[in-house]
Amino acid sequence: MSDPNNPNISIRTTPQWALMQREMFWAPNDGVFQPFDTEPDKVKELAKHRLTEQGWLYSSCNAGINWTHYANRMAFYRHQIIPRMLVDTNVRDTATELFGHRLAAPIGFAPIGINRIYHPTGETSVAKVAHELNLAYSLSSAGSYSIEEVGAVNQDGCRFFQLYQSPDDEQALSMLERAHNAGFTACMLTTDTWQLGWRHHDVHMGNYAFYHSHGVGGIGLNDSVFLKRLKEANIDPEKEPERAGQKWMDENIWHGHAHTWEKTKWLIKEWKRISGGRPFLLKGIQSVADARRAVEIGCDGIVVSNHAGRQVDGAIASLDALEKIVDAVGDRIVVTYDSGIRTAADVFKALAIGAKFVFIGRLWVWGLSIAGEIGVRHVMKGLLAEFDILMNVAGYANLKDIDRDAIDSLPRTAIMPTDAQVT
Repeated sequence: MSDPNNPNISIRTTPQWALMQREMFWAPNDGVFQPFDTEPDKVKELAKHRLTEQGWLYSSCNAGINWTHYANRMAFYRHQIIPRMLVDTNVRDTATELFGHRLAAPIGFAPIGINRIYHPTGETSVAKVAHELNLAYSLSSAGSYSIEEVGAVNQDGCRFFQLYQSPDDEQALSMLERAHNAGFTACMLTTDTWQLGWRHHDVHMGNYAFYHSHGVGGIGLNDSVFLKRLKEANIDPEKEPERAGQKWMDENIWHGHAHTWEKTKWLIKEWKRISGGRPFLLKGIQSVADARRAVEIGCDGIVVSNHAGRQVDGAIASLDALEKIVDAVGDRIVVTYDSGIRTAADVFKALAIGAKFVFIGRLWVWGLSIAGEIGVRHVMKGLLAEFDILMNVAGYANLKDIDRDAIDSLPRTAIMPTDAQVT
């Protein structure tokens, strides 16, 4: 177990996350039992049991027949950690810095929309836990609580506003201004979701919350430009919530209007003007050519992501894309990673390949679904403890030691065993 008097506790700048293991082993002696098992398959199974069918499908559906999702998991299997022995991990720390913010770990919350379908407290619980643990948080512009509410509960935390860019420029600028005024650290433009990918089960069920019970959510109905657009269309959101929700989504979020690099240059310029020069990232980058273009137009960072397999079926694994992109532009732009992360070993592998930071998605959504704020905290603290312990037992005292020499990679012809985890 982890000695509670270990000198490392006073040396490091972050909590001794590994102590959670000791606390959990001792807890039954005090009649204390944990909310749930944090093994990813168990978390997924319990979330499925707790959610409505619609909520479960929205959290779990992938594009097409799941090939991109499986490619993500296969890529993590192919890259394998090389443990090092007799390393002084008594001086280890998980702290990192991202765009000038000192954070407790290179692990953050990926942007996911309409959190209220998972738990009534939605984004507010997630943002609260992110602040408490000093982890980066991302709010989706398809969120179910307002930008202002989420910013307030996240307090002085490091937070990203993920933008689905409206083709209505006035509306897009309004969103950026609100994000800046609410203290968001950076703007993250998602580039792969002008419209949703074809997700068989969601489409079959008509499972699109904004057209139904959740309507326009807290972001649109707190936006002066959108309220003006509703008035122009003679839509009363209280009497016609479905029509208001339809207008919000069809015209501002998943609208089907593809933007271009030229339009992105404009957006960067406007965000820099509004925010006083705060960072701008592109999310959804998978090709080296696009990564180089992001550098050329002045992006501060990119998120290498295939939307966890939810957009393009049969696409390249995001981890394989990361390897090529880091080699091409890793010294010129902040490269972060998203897609398919389930364990601390997955985090380790993404960092080893060259990501400076890793965003987690479905794990915390399922935790939220199971037990709200308690569930999010339990999942994320478990992941942090697992990562801290992994650094200790694998012999890596510092994040900078986690590099390409820390992994051995099987050929792409390697096949993951049929009983391996593909959650």
